[in-house]
This record gives sequence, structure tokens and C-alpha cells, in this order.
Amino acid sequence: MSAKYAIVNVFGRQFRVQEGQSIKASFCENAIGDSLVFPEVLLVSDGASTRVGAPLVQGAKVTAKVASHGRDPKILVFKHLTKNKHKKKLGHKQPFSTLTIDRIEG
Repeated sequence: MSAKYAIVNVFGRQFRVQEGQSIKASFCENAIGDSLVFPEVLLVSDGASTRVGAPLVQGAKVTAKVASHGRDPKILVFKHLTKNKHKKKLGHKQPFSTLTIDRIEG
């Protein structure tokens, strides 16, 4: 009864993905609408059977499309040295890309 899913390595992080699902991954330089192929598939399941790789599943790949780019909310980094009266306040917005999973093969 469960749908087909895979565990895939995307830019150094592992995600459990299904077809049609959107994931928020690290920023990639590709344009919106570009297609990406991820050959590092660690596990593939179609509901009836499961294939686990050692370390990767042979012949399996996941195809995704870049849906959008964005930046996370700003986090503040505040450094304070008491005895030196030194204060430093920095902000950082982490960029990300939203990927839509098109197809799981294998």
C-alpha cells in the first residue's frame, strides 16, 4: 500500500523522497526549471520490495527539477569579550534551493 520512495544523497545530505515531493536542499547554481540527476541512491522501495545498497543501489537514480531559490530568515551572531569591551554583531541568511522530485528509477 505504501508509495514508492527512495533515500538519496543530495549535496551531502540524505533525504527520504517520493515522486512529486518538494525538498529544501542546499543552494545549487542551476537555473529554475533545470533538471538534476542524483545517482547516489542508498535505498529504493516500491512498497512490496526494498533494495538496500552497499553503499549504493546499482542502476538507481533520482531525477529532480529546480523549483525555486531562496534564503532562510536571518540569524544573529553576537560576540562579546567582557574585559576588552569588544562587541561584534553579525547576521547571516543561508541560501537554499527547492527541488521537486520528478522520477525515481531503479
